[in-house]
Amino acid sequence: MQTVGMRAALLGGIGLPATLLTACVVNQLVVSPAKAVPLAAQQQLAQTQSAAPDGSDQSAPAPSPRRKGSKLTTPTNPDLDADDQLAPSQMQQKMPAAVSQPMSAPVKPTRPAVHASADAVATAPPAGAGPKAGAAIASAHVVACSGVFSKDSSHLRLAMTFDSKNVTFTDVAGDNGAKVPASVLFANDPKRRLEVWWTNAAARNTTYLIVINGKSTWSAPGGMKLGLTLAQLEKLNHKPFKVKGFDKDGTATVSDWDGGALATLAGGCKSGMSLKADPKAAPDALAAVPADKEFSSSDPALRAVKPEVSEILIGY
Repeated sequence: MQTVGMRAALLGGIGLPATLLTACVVNQLVVSPAKAVPLAAQQQLAQTQSAAPDGSDQSAPAPSPRRKGSKLTTPTNPDLDADDQLAPSQMQQKMPAAVSQPMSAPVKPTRPAVHASADAVATAPPAGAGPKAGAAIASAHVVACSGVFSKDSSHLRLAMTFDSKNVTFTDVAGDNGAKVPASVLFANDPKRRLEVWWTNAAARNTTYLIVINGKSTWSAPGGMKLGLTLAQLEKLNHKPFKVKGFDKDGTATVSDWDGGALATLAGGCKSGMSLKADPKAAPDALAAVPADKEFSSSDPALRAVKPEVSEILIGY
């Protein structure tokens, strides 16, 4: 399955628009078309860009959705096609879905120990918090659907919280090789790296999607982390959930938390998730759980390929 398809599926599940993901890079599990930006909004955006705190050029067009499987509100990006928009089935579902699936992590993450719970999720500091507060959050490596990671956050707020030297505005990989402008925390540290995509990429504000992938040790609301197994996810969700089978690249997506604890996250955000099969899984075992079918996380056939979380998407 293509990266775009996976993220779109995740976004669709989450309920995020696929259009934004395409610009950002996600195709759709369920996507909502991007809408034209009103003239008044364009004028306001131009004023915001001219007042950018870092003096950088804010004229770049907003990215289109890109992630597969989730439905975040689609930000307008003239450079992206509607087909590249986020459409994760997870985004639309009670539980956030695939980052299109969220972009597949190029490197299989190490399996972190499960110790965080929904009740233990840290709350980000209020607006205006300084570098010390940001250091505390970074040390905890916890994303919360509030504070600096709330829907109304911005690149400036991240820079004020984590220190501007630790926040970079740059292009990140989207589906099918597309590039999406985003703010990246600790870009040169794989274990602390975190992507924040904006609904308004030009003004660098209004959180659209938070992406945890690669070797990142950040955890999402509810204790979700890279490397978790199906059994560990069921424990966090308090029950089995549904998964779309594996594509040709050995990637699957959570399609529905089935009313479990991870279906509703404090703060109003939703999650999307991609799973990678064990590299040693037999071809016949993978063929038994194809992408065009949905399975329970407790299904023996699904458990047989020993999938682990490879990417997590948190969207609004």
